[in-house]
Amino acid sequence: MLTFTLIFLIALFISTAVELWLDQRHLKSVMQHRSAVPERFADAISLEAHQKAADYTSTKLKVGFWAGLYGLGLLLVWTMGGGLDVLDNMVRDLGWSELTTGVVFILVFSMLGSLLDLPFSIYNTFVVEQKFGFNKMTAKLFITDMLKGGALMLLLAAPLIWVILWLMQSAGNLWWLWAWAVWVGFSLLMMWAYPTFIAPLFNKFEPMKNQDLKQAIESLLKRCGFESNGLYQMDGSKRSSHGNAYFTGFGKTKRIVFYDTLLEQLSTNETLAVLAHELGHFKRNHIKKRMIVTFSIFLAGFAIMGWLAEQDWFYAGLGVSQPSNYVLLILFMLAMPVFTFILSPMMSMYSRKHEFEADDYAKEHADAADLISALVKMYEDNAATLTPDPLYSAWHDSHPPAPIRITHLEK
Repeated sequence: MLTFTLIFLIALFISTAVELWLDQRHLKSVMQHRSAVPERFADAISLEAHQKAADYTSTKLKVGFWAGLYGLGLLLVWTMGGGLDVLDNMVRDLGWSELTTGVVFILVFSMLGSLLDLPFSIYNTFVVEQKFGFNKMTAKLFITDMLKGGALMLLLAAPLIWVILWLMQSAGNLWWLWAWAVWVGFSLLMMWAYPTFIAPLFNKFEPMKNQDLKQAIESLLKRCGFESNGLYQMDGSKRSSHGNAYFTGFGKTKRIVFYDTLLEQLSTNETLAVLAHELGHFKRNHIKKRMIVTFSIFLAGFAIMGWLAEQDWFYAGLGVSQPSNYVLLILFMLAMPVFTFILSPMMSMYSRKHEFEADDYAKEHADAADLISALVKMYEDNAATLTPDPLYSAWHDSHPPAPIRITHLEK
């Protein structure tokens, strides 16, 4: 017990120290270059916009520092501080069956976690994003989104939790394999249901209004051999001025969605270039590859959890006095990021490889200069820094830094 407690605390110290060190490197790099726009971007981005991006990045890092310390404290309270034990005893005292107790325990823990995270969520939205002119969210919409999210969690998560706990109780030593299969099925179901049933609960999706742009996009889709369930623009501007575009769904439910803010920023050719990049992800099978990687990682996670279920030192070492299937799920969720943070740079490298491949595809079906100008506009409008620390970026960023990505496009 004491051995694993010590191992956990050492791993927690190392992961926290590494994250803080990377944050400080990133902050230093951004602020050192704040006084001048990088030469490559001097003609496209103003000094004012460059400094805004630096200040925005700096502010987010500083807020993230305090949020990280807060999260560290909560983790220790839930585990070594006996928080999970207290919550477990409170739910057990209700006298329900083991399955019902487990479902209620996990749902209550999740709701408490959301409430405990609420102060930083409010601060980020109504202070940080507001300060830099990005926030469009009202207090009413913020509360409405929170209530809808809670209702969806009850509606969707409760049955999934019940099935997994039932398998843990009834399916023998290979319960983890069956539980993984159920999780995969649920994930695929959500990928199908999200664009049609869930996303419209939060945003309004309309067929693209600009008919000239729509015809140009349909021509590009035809050339690329891509079929979708429609082109939509989303009212992202009611929450934020950040712009984006994305694919969602799979099979016949595939949709192409543009934020209305993005359509306002880009010209027709720039929009086509961005879409060609997104099509590159589809044509190069990145979505399927990422699904396979994700499902494989979770298979390993479920297998490890199946082994840990029989190890009393795992529970005792993390402050839990009474082992149970539902506590195992929460403990595993809390403890694993401490040990797997070292995987972040490998996953980021894998993602950046896909971004380069999608950019190469975009160059085949659109003008690289249009994609470059679109990216520069998006960097500027989203206040994304042009001078990240290379090591921080390699560890955290799923997309290549602006200078590297644009140099690649210019080749």
